Amino acid sequence: MFRNCLIFLFFVLSLKINAIEVQNLYSAEVAVASQSTSARNQALQDALRAIFIKVGGTEIDHPLLNQAIKNYNKYVTKYQYIRKNDEILLNVSFDESKINRLFKDSDLAIWGRLRPQVLVWLVQEDGFERKIISSTSDSPLPNTLDKFSQIRGLPLAMPIMDLTDLSALTITDVWGRFSQPVAQASARYMAEAVVVIRVSNSSLVNVNEEVADCALCQNHSLVVDWSLMTDVQKEHAQVFSERYLGDNVDKLLTQALSDITDIIYQQYALSTSHSNEFQIDVANISTLSELMALSDFLKDLSAVQTVQLVSAQGTNRRFKLSLIGSQQAFFASLKLSEQLNRYVDPLAEPEGIEQVPVFYWGKK
Repeated sequence: MFRNCLIFLFFVLSLKINAIEVQNLYSAEVAVASQSTSARNQALQDALRAIFIKVGGTEIDHPLLNQAIKNYNKYVTKYQYIRKNDEILLNVSFDESKINRLFKDSDLAIWGRLRPQVLVWLVQEDGFERKIISSTSDSPLPNTLDKFSQIRGLPLAMPIMDLTDLSALTITDVWGRFSQPVAQASARYMAEAVVVIRVSNSSLVNVNEEVADCALCQNHSLVVDWSLMTDVQKEHAQVFSERYLGDNVDKLLTQALSDITDIIYQQYALSTSHSNEFQIDVANISTLSELMALSDFLKDLSAVQTVQLVSAQGTNRRFKLSLIGSQQAFFASLKLSEQLNRYVDPLAEPEGIEQVPVFYWGKK
């Protein structure tokens, strides 16, 4: 078993965005010891806790949610027993509208179904040997990523490490956190974010500096630190974190992924504590069917509460939107879709002067 150290580098790529619509966001599978009533009731509560993590983006301790777990039957729509790998699981579906209302009543943020895909480059160092891990590698770590993805509802992908990847960058590029070759190699995957994880049982273990926060460090066989880059075009834009020590690679990897999920969550989650009205123009709507398709698209956005058409002039349609959360969250949710693209006039008034943003509808 590897003695491991984790470092991850996260950055947002200025590329075409590949967003994933998370399926079964309001469903969960939990293990049960038996099909007895007591075991089922406990599993239903555990499933609801799992839903709160997926919908809320993070673990939440809130009185209303804690009370809801006790009254779990109010939120269950159906359940069934299934068997996977000689294990009995309870598959539970919950009422989406009731869950969302619960979050709104609790003034808690909601993470919508459309979420950014994250590409994970994982390098493992065993003694003097290093290798890049793909999703098909003979290693338990891809399973850790997959399990985390299912629990948190964050789409994670790993490179396939074919000849294209092998010719695009070297292990040294990834291990050294060189942003330019990693960004170029990642472009084919069209991910919203890229994480580089470095796993070591040797060269990074012996560090002679204090660790600021080390809840996981039973001993110093593993070292974890990470750096964040939000703009890969800026060569020295990395921000480094404190280091963590420990002896369990799964826990350290999960902690690292939790940190990056929290960063993404802060960008895309929708605060339910306030609503505000916001107007947009869509400039190329010429038929009734296009107008209906656009209206349905806007209504389906998790950042939008209500949609109202307020004017029509030529092919331009102006809408008044009641937003859940901020305009920034609205723009972030649009960033993950190719259907509605914002037009930025280079000759427009300088920033600070309020304008109605103009979009173009990506007709299919």
